[in-house]
Amino acid sequence: MNDHAKAVITVDRLSKHYGDRTVLRDVSLSVRKGEVFGLLGPNGAGKTTTLETIVGLRRPSAGTVRVLDHDPASDRRFVTERLAVQPQAATLFPTLTVVETLELFASFHARVRPPEDVLDELELGDARRVRVKHLSGGQERRLLIAIALIGDPEIIVLDEPSAGLDPQARRNLWSIIRRQQERGTTILLSTHHMDEATQVCERIAVLVDGSVAAMGEPETLVREHASTATVTFEIPGTTTVAELRSHDIAGAITVTPKGTLTLVEVVTDDPDAVLRRLTFSTGLRPRGFRVAHGSLEDLFIDLANRPRASAEGERAHER
Repeated sequence: MNDHAKAVITVDRLSKHYGDRTVLRDVSLSVRKGEVFGLLGPNGAGKTTTLETIVGLRRPSAGTVRVLDHDPASDRRFVTERLAVQPQAATLFPTLTVVETLELFASFHARVRPPEDVLDELELGDARRVRVKHLSGGQERRLLIAIALIGDPEIIVLDEPSAGLDPQARRNLWSIIRRQQERGTTILLSTHHMDEATQVCERIAVLVDGSVAAMGEPETLVREHASTATVTFEIPGTTTVAELRSHDIAGAITVTPKGTLTLVEVVTDDPDAVLRRLTFSTGLRPRGFRVAHGSLEDLFIDLANRPRASAEGERAHER
């Protein structure tokens, strides 16, 4: 097994109960060395509890968690020296400057990166003398990440790092995450932003009601779970839905005149069959094929609503 394929975080059948309330049910996942892994799910799905258990703040009710082959709850010192956490919010000293804040947290670590290097990397160099209370939301979020990076961790855990940020600040944050990965750092993050998961995560796990509903590469999951796809192409001249039907093109067909061409969209559950029909049909001369398999957001909504719909159906049947 090469280094990139080696798992640095493993979660095996993790469950967490609070009295009669079950928050996590048999959650299993692994995070490989050097990858960005995303934990997705609606509010209350168990994302934060999973992260807190991985970093050792909570103990499992059942199952096991290992970080770099150690129990994060029992081997706290070993894990905290190698893993850093950036929570959704943290209390900082408002009257300290940015560089003073980073130097303070650097004093807690035996091995540190040069504070000025971290500030430059997170684009906070110009704000180094600004007091924390005067920072913008995006600058404060970057400072929290800088605090996580100052100890040169092997693993960074980010709990909804872009929550509350404007679109430009979110994109800047994504660039920072990519740069950390380029340095060889493993990153585990939770998010409910589908564009964030698509842009920065190599693999994701979707949590729904405390269980893993799907896991894998975002594009692969969309292809596997999407029930329909849209095949788009152009035909020279004009055509009609009836003519396309005569070539055994199945699905919901839309035709739109576009100058000397006709733009055609076919929504189908079998895009390969549509492409084969078009390829071997004489007279149509289609070109410019595009196949869209839905989106990660479609998958997320479907998975998030599926258990609720099932539960409502069972209750209706019982009544």
